Amino acid sequence: MVFPSPTSLTLFCKVIDNFGDIGICWRLAQQLEIEHHITVTLWVDDLRSFHQICPDVVIHAETQQINKVTIRHWCDQKGVFSSCDVSDIVIEFFGCELPPSYLRAMAQRAPHPVWLNFEGLSAEKWVEGCHTLPSPHPSLPLTKYFFFPGFTSSTGGLLLESELSQHRQKFQQDPAKIAAFLATLGLTRTEMDATKVSLFCYSHAPITELLTAWENSKTAVTCLAPEGIASEALQQFLASPAKVGASASRGALTVRVIPFLSQPEYDKLLWACDLNFVRGEDSFVRAQWAGRPFIWHIYPQDNNLHHIKLNAFLQILTAKADSLVEFFLMWNMVTNKPLDFATSWPIFHKDIINITGMTEDWQKQLAFNGDLASNIVKFAQTICQRPSQK
Repeated sequence: MVFPSPTSLTLFCKVIDNFGDIGICWRLAQQLEIEHHITVTLWVDDLRSFHQICPDVVIHAETQQINKVTIRHWCDQKGVFSSCDVSDIVIEFFGCELPPSYLRAMAQRAPHPVWLNFEGLSAEKWVEGCHTLPSPHPSLPLTKYFFFPGFTSSTGGLLLESELSQHRQKFQQDPAKIAAFLATLGLTRTEMDATKVSLFCYSHAPITELLTAWENSKTAVTCLAPEGIASEALQQFLASPAKVGASASRGALTVRVIPFLSQPEYDKLLWACDLNFVRGEDSFVRAQWAGRPFIWHIYPQDNNLHHIKLNAFLQILTAKADSLVEFFLMWNMVTNKPLDFATSWPIFHKDIINITGMTEDWQKQLAFNGDLASNIVKFAQTICQRPSQK
């Protein structure tokens, strides 16, 4: 049995990396609904983290609808489902393990849904060989396909809304809009005139060392950090709790704590800053579409496997200079050299304008691979047209 193009999709998400996991899922869900007119149901276990990036989320609601996406609170694995509950496409985010009853309902549905395991983003070469590989279920008549986002045409590409580039360019070409946005975050004109840096990282980053280098820099730096990020290090600099609105200036550095922004507002922050420190996957991808240099703090893995992943990305990144690579490695402590930000920062700072100029070609290279949401739909369509196994 075959069915026409898919019209419904269910996405299961367990939040591990606080904001990155749900950030990716929420962007994907909205794009599928808005641009592909697919009815989306998003099951997520952590509504509090979801609320941080989407303030419309009600943290105690079992079911709610936002931007036409149905959001369900995924409390446990004990839910009871029937074949009528199963969508045309089912996405298991990062192998989060579907509820047993939902799996059985998938097997009972005719035809079976297209079942995707959404994998982590990596520039490693082996990803291309594993993208869309099938994995038959050991006991049920179902096949799961591994779907990898990535940086080449042999992967699923990156999340990219169709009008994002247009919105970004319009914003960045209007100094008044940038100034008005930064003013909402409390920045003074002096702070706006400095090198503006957004800081989003994990707590184990060498934050104190970096702040010290900026404090002693010959160039003024304004560091904008969302509340709850790097709180201990920022509190030491501020000499007060790192709450929204807190700010302090010492030497060449001003640190300002800003609210944790919604996804659309966070995009504007990336667009407005001269340099962005990002972490995980969601902000990492958004930084690449922002047209600004960025430093990625990669999520740590056992046996330092993230070092391999980081180096693989640096090898393919075209919008870079040697100073940026060195900063990447120091920030992630993937180097045998001392963490000498005081020496590296002035060199890197001189390269920021040149690196910014390289981002357009990098973005074109990424966009050539197609966007992730469209690639998911296209792949599902090819599976839908195949006769089902008996």
